[in-house]
Amino acid sequence: MHRRRVVGAAALLVVLPFIVAAQTPPVDISFTVAMPRPHTHLLEVDVAIKRTANGPQEEQLVMPVWTPGSYMVREFARHVQDFVATDAANQALKWEKTNKNTWRIVTNGAREWHARYRVYANELSVRTSELNSSHAFWNNANILMYLDGFLKSPSTVRVLAPDVWKVATGLPAVLGQKNTFRAENFDVLYDSPFEVSNFKTLIFNVKGVAHRIVIDGEGNYDPERMRRDVQKIVETQVDLMGGEVPYRDYTFILHLRAEGGGGLEHLNSTALGYPRFGFHVERGDRATSASPNTAEALPREYRGFLSLVSHEFFHLWNVKRIRPDALGPFDYTQENYTKNLWVAEGITDYYADLVLRRAGLISENEFLSAAARSIQALQNTPGRLEQSVEESSFDSWIKFYRPDENSVNSQISYYDKGAILGLLLDLEIRKRSNGAKSLDDVMRYLYVEFFKKDRNYSPADFQKACELMAGSSLEEFFNRFVRGKEELDYKVFEAAGLRLETNAPPGANAVADRVFFGADVTQEQDRMMVRRVYAGSPAYEQGLNAGDQIVAVDNMRVTTASFNARLAEKKPGDLVNLTIFRFDDLSTLLIKLGARRDGTYRIVPLPNATPAQKKIYSEWLRSQQ
Repeated sequence: MHRRRVVGAAALLVVLPFIVAAQTPPVDISFTVAMPRPHTHLLEVDVAIKRTANGPQEEQLVMPVWTPGSYMVREFARHVQDFVATDAANQALKWEKTNKNTWRIVTNGAREWHARYRVYANELSVRTSELNSSHAFWNNANILMYLDGFLKSPSTVRVLAPDVWKVATGLPAVLGQKNTFRAENFDVLYDSPFEVSNFKTLIFNVKGVAHRIVIDGEGNYDPERMRRDVQKIVETQVDLMGGEVPYRDYTFILHLRAEGGGGLEHLNSTALGYPRFGFHVERGDRATSASPNTAEALPREYRGFLSLVSHEFFHLWNVKRIRPDALGPFDYTQENYTKNLWVAEGITDYYADLVLRRAGLISENEFLSAAARSIQALQNTPGRLEQSVEESSFDSWIKFYRPDENSVNSQISYYDKGAILGLLLDLEIRKRSNGAKSLDDVMRYLYVEFFKKDRNYSPADFQKACELMAGSSLEEFFNRFVRGKEELDYKVFEAAGLRLETNAPPGANAVADRVFFGADVTQEQDRMMVRRVYAGSPAYEQGLNAGDQIVAVDNMRVTTASFNARLAEKKPGDLVNLTIFRFDDLSTLLIKLGARRDGTYRIVPLPNATPAQKKIYSEWLRSQQ
């Protein structure tokens, strides 16, 4: 148990933003980002290169093609326009574009020269940029070019914004220069997004270090509850990772909009998006005083927000400091392949909810119910038998962000299966070590042995760290479930006195063999369309395709609602006659419905758990409250 108090702005021990004195490196690289006409969505960038001696005859500016944390080549150069280059006297310099994201400037050895260009910014997501009449948000990898060969050089960014707007970023401010910030190298620069608007700010302290939540947009959030709950998440994670706070300050940038969301991690900040009305909490503050067996103490929407915060904050250790082999320093011109995204993202996702439990923000039942739902979703994904989590990690660049109607049949998410593997691996280590060690110890070990020694870890390193804590080989586990595609073994729940139950218990609603069709349908105005068809299902095996329009069932016109109602009246083995449009051709399909046991997955206690099992359970899901 730890006592906590909310710290007001007047009690802050660290003042935001952190102040540093300007330095003069051998090559001075500075950016000015202006927005004189926000409604045009055009950010105006000036890159200034200054030397104390003559430079080379030609130099190159390069725009990144991706941004760390979002593993897909996004071609940010496509938004660049109006590029010009000049010397210190504002005389034009010759330049040419040599490939999709590189500009070569003939500088003739000039000690000082500039490049100016505009970037169209009209896409709000945590990985892109947006400028409009109400705010500006950008990731620096979207808009700032780097001088080829100087990724390790420091730089400054000056922001010219409307007077009523404030600037928030994780970068430290330069002393005596308004809205000017310094990055020690381009990896840090590209890891520090900017929010520029008339945002609201919530502030709290953890171990004397200042944290702020910068909120752009209106919503139904309770500021004091948000401050308190986010602080609990931070405190719990800091304790989990050994008590050290590895940053000078931390900034949560939160965008509230009608829909959409997500998060992207950074060294001492994160960008978050969440639906503006996703914060409703019932009166009585049930969540923070929930007993272990209180079901659904928090509305799912608000729990989702806290889980998002927890996930992105845990990344400051897992990914930003505990770095997979290829993820830092970065090559910004092409893919950076790794097989470890299931650790970087999946295990982070596992800890997101585990931390909420340990912080007392959700109950044991909520945690176990969420885990059961995740397992059920994985088991309903045919692609789980087609792609391993290492393959999913490696192919993220071409698959994860580009799903299609067949993705469910051909691949799995390294987030989803990785989180489940994290849970199973945690219990396996606890079981083999008789409760002495856990996945927590693995993460702390990686932090000390790899981050603090400036090393990245390989897949073999991660396995060895797990084996060190387990006290025995985990080769079979990794061969079958990480590198392999076998069905996961959920018997390890027994280590904590639990079991995974796939059918309803006696006395509940009868679970009989139910009809199995095997396709997802959606209503698009007056048309009922097939969105996806699951491999191995009756619909798949008997010829239904994604993109088909179902017009009628047994010669009667249907909508999605009436179609589902008709199926509910059927029995396994019944025949249904579908009238479909495939493109512009009308045809019929005769489909014999299948059967499946359609119970809900649940994680339930064993009837006679041993003291050792109860001890593992308690230490695993303990609340620090």
